[in-house]
Amino acid sequence: MHLKVHGPLDPLGGEQLAQLAERISLKGRGGAGFPFHKKLRSVAESAIKRGVRPVVVVNGSEDEPACRKDTVLINRAPHLILDGALLCAEALGARTLVIGVTRESTQRSMEAALAERGLSNSRRSALRAWVQRNPVRMVTGAAASLVRSIDGGPAIPPGRKISASQSGVGGAPTLLSNAETFAQLAIAARIGPERYGNTGLYDEPGTVMLTVSGAVARPMVIEVPTGVPLRYVLQLAGAPPVPQGVLTGGYHGKWIDAATVNEAIVSRNSLDAVGGSLGAGAILPISQDTCPLGESLRVAQWLAEESAGQCGPCYLGLPAAARGMEDILNGGGPAALEALKQVAKNVKRRGACSHPDGSAMFLESTVKAFTDDLAAHVLGNGCGRPVEGVLPLFEGGRAPAGIPGGSEAEETGASRQKIYVDWTLCRGHGLCADILPEVFELGADGFPTVAQAQVPRYAEAKALRAVRRCPALALRIEEDTRGQAPSPNLPVVSQGRGRRALGR
Repeated sequence: MHLKVHGPLDPLGGEQLAQLAERISLKGRGGAGFPFHKKLRSVAESAIKRGVRPVVVVNGSEDEPACRKDTVLINRAPHLILDGALLCAEALGARTLVIGVTRESTQRSMEAALAERGLSNSRRSALRAWVQRNPVRMVTGAAASLVRSIDGGPAIPPGRKISASQSGVGGAPTLLSNAETFAQLAIAARIGPERYGNTGLYDEPGTVMLTVSGAVARPMVIEVPTGVPLRYVLQLAGAPPVPQGVLTGGYHGKWIDAATVNEAIVSRNSLDAVGGSLGAGAILPISQDTCPLGESLRVAQWLAEESAGQCGPCYLGLPAAARGMEDILNGGGPAALEALKQVAKNVKRRGACSHPDGSAMFLESTVKAFTDDLAAHVLGNGCGRPVEGVLPLFEGGRAPAGIPGGSEAEETGASRQKIYVDWTLCRGHGLCADILPEVFELGADGFPTVAQAQVPRYAEAKALRAVRRCPALALRIEEDTRGQAPSPNLPVVSQGRGRRALGR
């Protein structure tokens, strides 16, 4: 059926493919928008220079509640994505193809498509191909996280930044791009750059896929030519005639106001010019009836929970930024606003991935876009509007973490573990604050400022380490089992002197 719809596809040489991508101005559709032809040439040059075969990776991870376009594409047209990926693999001489996904439906769809083509992970295959399933986490979609998981590590970014084009899967040069990018390449290879350029704008030809949700009557994934007015897309989804604002690019994107919506068209350059962002194609309007700062606070809290918990400016800074936004809503005044701005500034460019940068950009955009509401909260008694919760989040603010061969589990948010300080034993060594700064701060007297606290799920291992290393044995962990099954993730340390066993 795929061949009946799209027709056959002839192979292209490496330089032919790069020239095609350059002529249609193809850029990555995962959010960063890096020119595909540059990435293709970089991988080819690195592979030739080192004398190794490159790897091709399709990034179909989609772990943001506001994004569904790649999920729809993988479920509806997996062979179109494989067409583009196999074109690149043949042109580069690659012998390995990996498709990264995070959802059960996309895993099933891609595995069925590979089987229909007779592709497998058999060592006897000329091209080894398989689907890599990772947990649903915001940071899982980062290129470095996907490469690390394919190599057998956790699906979180490594501590150092290395271009996958130079050293990716197994240390080999790796062509890694978004699922829609490969599908667009396959279309262009079939119809040619001239016909492809007849659709959309001259400098950004073709179509883009958008996920439209938020305050709309008909949430949808839609494919539109570039150059279409943004207000027309919103009308198709049943958005309010005059939205209070529109979040463009998703939760790592930027807000634009109602007046700007009428000026914007669907293109990367146009949205950038009006202060928005195309990003991964998520478009979310909100109505005049909700508090935009309250809506943004919900997202900021979710972004903080999605931290991988390994970079201090991220796992400490993002919760602090969310608390700053909450302080503004609770009447913290100008001091709270300045504190929020300072925290957002401090977390940027200081993480192993783009999560802190994107989250800070979202918060800064919120402050700039809703100045009237901000003034009402900072200088007055608030805007008086409720928070309707129209911006989609995973249930409970947490993302279900799907693991192949295992059950669904939550890996973000607060755990069911609490850590306690025994004041009769504490001697103020301060080691707990060094190991577990998410929970403990030291007061002016050198002792912890809290007696008990919930442990963030990502920090469970560090909490156990703090218990083990406390010189005075003054810490213990207990599990809150009220209405829930016991958690298998973290040993429960009983009270009393018997906890010395952990220190052996």
